[in-house]
Amino acid sequence: MSPSSETARNGKRLVIVESPAKAKTIKGYLGPGYIVEASVGHIRDLPGTAAEVPDQYTGEVRRLGVDVDHDFAPIYVVNADKKSQVSKLKALLKESDELFLATDEDREGEAIAWHLQEVLKPKVPVKRMVFHEITKDAIQQAVANPRELNQRLVDAQETRRILDRLYGYEVSPVLWKKVMPKLSAGRVQSVATRLVVERERERIAFTCASYWDLVGTFGTGRTTADAANPESFGARLATVDGKRIASGRDFGPDGRLKGAGTMHLDEQAARALAAALEQTSFSVRSVESKPYRRSPYAPFRTTTLQQEASRKLGFGAKRTMQVAQKLYENGFITYMRTDSTTLSETAVAAARAQVTQLYGADYLPDAPRAYASKVKNAQEAHEAIRPSGDRFRTPAETALGGDEFRLYELIWMRTVASQMKDAVGQSVTVKVGGLSADRRDVEFSASGKIITFHGFLKAYVEGADDPNAELDDRERRLPQVTEGDPLAAERISSEGHSTKPPARFTEASLVKELEDREIGRPSTYASIIDTIINRKYVFKKGTALVPSFLSFAVVNLLEKHFGRLVDYDFTARMEDDLDRIANGEAQSVPWLKRFYFGEGEGHAVGGAAEAGNGDGDHLGGLKELVTDLGAIDAREISSFPLSEDITLRVGRYGPYVEKASKEADQPGQRADIPDELPPDELTVELAEELLAKPSGDFELGTDPVSGNPLIAKDGRYGPYVTEVLPEGTPKTGKNAVKPRTASLFKTMSLETVTLEDALRLLSLPRVVGADAEGVEITAQNGRYGPYLKKGTDSRSLTSEDQLFTVTLEEALAIYAQPKQRGRAAAAPPLKELGTDPVSERPVVVKDGRFGPYVTDGETNATLRKDDEVETITPERGYELLAEKRARGPVKKVAKKAPAKKTAAKKATATKTTATKTAAKKTAAKKTTTTKTAATAAKKTAAKKTTAKKAVAEETVVGAADEG
Repeated sequence: MSPSSETARNGKRLVIVESPAKAKTIKGYLGPGYIVEASVGHIRDLPGTAAEVPDQYTGEVRRLGVDVDHDFAPIYVVNADKKSQVSKLKALLKESDELFLATDEDREGEAIAWHLQEVLKPKVPVKRMVFHEITKDAIQQAVANPRELNQRLVDAQETRRILDRLYGYEVSPVLWKKVMPKLSAGRVQSVATRLVVERERERIAFTCASYWDLVGTFGTGRTTADAANPESFGARLATVDGKRIASGRDFGPDGRLKGAGTMHLDEQAARALAAALEQTSFSVRSVESKPYRRSPYAPFRTTTLQQEASRKLGFGAKRTMQVAQKLYENGFITYMRTDSTTLSETAVAAARAQVTQLYGADYLPDAPRAYASKVKNAQEAHEAIRPSGDRFRTPAETALGGDEFRLYELIWMRTVASQMKDAVGQSVTVKVGGLSADRRDVEFSASGKIITFHGFLKAYVEGADDPNAELDDRERRLPQVTEGDPLAAERISSEGHSTKPPARFTEASLVKELEDREIGRPSTYASIIDTIINRKYVFKKGTALVPSFLSFAVVNLLEKHFGRLVDYDFTARMEDDLDRIANGEAQSVPWLKRFYFGEGEGHAVGGAAEAGNGDGDHLGGLKELVTDLGAIDAREISSFPLSEDITLRVGRYGPYVEKASKEADQPGQRADIPDELPPDELTVELAEELLAKPSGDFELGTDPVSGNPLIAKDGRYGPYVTEVLPEGTPKTGKNAVKPRTASLFKTMSLETVTLEDALRLLSLPRVVGADAEGVEITAQNGRYGPYLKKGTDSRSLTSEDQLFTVTLEEALAIYAQPKQRGRAAAAPPLKELGTDPVSERPVVVKDGRFGPYVTDGETNATLRKDDEVETITPERGYELLAEKRARGPVKKVAKKAPAKKTAAKKATATKTTATKTAAKKTAAKKTTTTKTAATAAKKTAAKKTTAKKAVAEETVVGAADEG
């Protein structure tokens, strides 16, 4: 029976989902008797600030939003921005005969459904409707087969939420006091940050080692050769007198050989050996052939999709999940937050049908392939990410475009390939030997791979995090030789190599590392990475995740004083405990008590204070740990010695280097560190260079008119001149006075700028005169260079000097010319670099207003100080574009609406008679409409401290949801 015909008998049904897009798609699959509405995410949660907590709660309960003294009872409040939606849902429910809660079937979805039930308090039957794909059949099956709410999943999600709130709201204030305001700590985000910092520490401590080897090209002497049987091949020196030649893997991070069983060739030895082999006769010493077989990759789960989208499409984890969410909500793929690699029987049949249709029966295995999940406690959903439906649409059939098309194609190819035959072939190793002129026995080695049947590789080849790694479908053909065959050395050359520091994490490799260590839930990794980037703990350089100096200070504090909380094994064991609670094998409240108060059996003798350094039970007492902060030296945890007299310090306004003064009572010399300088690039030499640069204020003299001192400074956006206002001049409020400021011209510098220059710069804008209608024309220096302004009409000037020299006649002549609309004819590129691997567009170097830049027509990136047009390589151009894409577009700050407008709007809504009273109500949030403006102002002032605290608490919210 169809849902619509059943509804005709049973009345109207309200179906609630999370998002409007999902609601729109589902509505099309249900009959007219169904109302489908979105909750728009969570409607209820722990309070974000103390101001949101109901008045009956005080003290710690008000601060935390959790009553830790009464079994950790959470205080839930309806989000302010969801109140109107809740009212709408309640109104729709009154007109309905049945309620279907159709949120996602994972812990978070189950929690949303439970909160909806608790807030809406339905008096009609309630059903839990679940599905893994949004297709007509799946939705109608879900309506016909509802279930009850899974309270165990709800409790598991609530425990995680409370745990993350306690962690974030207790540890974050420690960072505010000891490192910098508005920082956050989190159960998973802090550990993820530590991973990135530790990798950078390894890079800083790394010592590069150089080593050499030989590469030979050997000919078989055959006159006829083809691609399947080449005439010559390359081989690399493997041993000398039976001793293996050292390669990169034989050196430790200290630059020394790990063992004594290898021979380390330097440049001189390598060149000497190459010369000694010039007349050597070589022969094939052995040929070893082994069968090669490669099985298909499992269908995507959340983390593997994020990793492949990063490697193949250049997507970040957040972008991948956003695009996947759209594909899911519009019915193209199954649910995208899953730990499972299982395919349903319907999906297997659809994939096998497409294998036969697209590649032929030869590529279809006799039996369907099944994949077991490798993820511990996999529970987020019951099927892998795949195209939806019982027949997969090819990418061309979807009518998708852009990112959605590319991600769907990736998912489709991976799913189809998972049901194809293995790739098979042969791998061959050939050893070539001979005697050098000085009677040393040398042996070269070459390896090859031939794929005789590509199998699933016809459809899909997995990417690699290492750009130099060989992909699975790459063949290396060697000539057909046998043991004893003579070979001629066509060329033997020496090659130098250097060991490289461990690669920084990318989003893909960090996701893999977190999953391998079983830290957190895979479904939350995208939001965790987004959080550590937004908190400025990490920034992106190309695709690499680089820790900021701030993150070094934060991790240093956490390791020294909260070591247990950022311990990898502890965090993984905590995840196991949470899964045991979810499975009903452990109870939530006793576990939370042990975590927060340090109570329970097996608690360490030394108490909770020892939990910070890895002693005692793995659940220490967080409360005691954050109470006594006297042992934390804020200056010490933010200081990192670079040499005997130079120290890196992380201050409240950013990182800087400091050189100790030779005089005991004199302050040291300081210099700011450039933004986004990778920590492993801060050497003692660079620190000395920064300290040698002119810093501080350059006093130029006194303004003869105002009497204020004029100084030149080096600011974040370049050098500028400004005036020093008298002490006591109001800096804030209605009467605030801003000092006059002007950027230096490109032809000026801090070392050469004079008082006369400063006075001229501060005189801008200059009135040039007025036109025939009396409209004033001014000469001004702007963000994009010098220009003339007449009313709203602006015209560019050709040089900065014209700001002081342009006459009224010249200005009128400029305005007499037709204004150029659009862009001028494009100048030819300065250099062509090739095709960008991400956008697949041609990349060129052009000359712009701010100097040369690279562009692919979509993204522009200015060349850096060390980049030259003549020497820039294609790879460097692609890297600059990748960095710019990673930073994203510059966010425009919205203009704040006038207070009067807000007040008026509020006054209308609440029927307040005084505009001023309404404005004060908006600020104070709790002032009643009957109070006067003076009373409102008094109340606002009285609550100033509370408001500050509320704002501070609000900064932790991002750390509280870590799954």
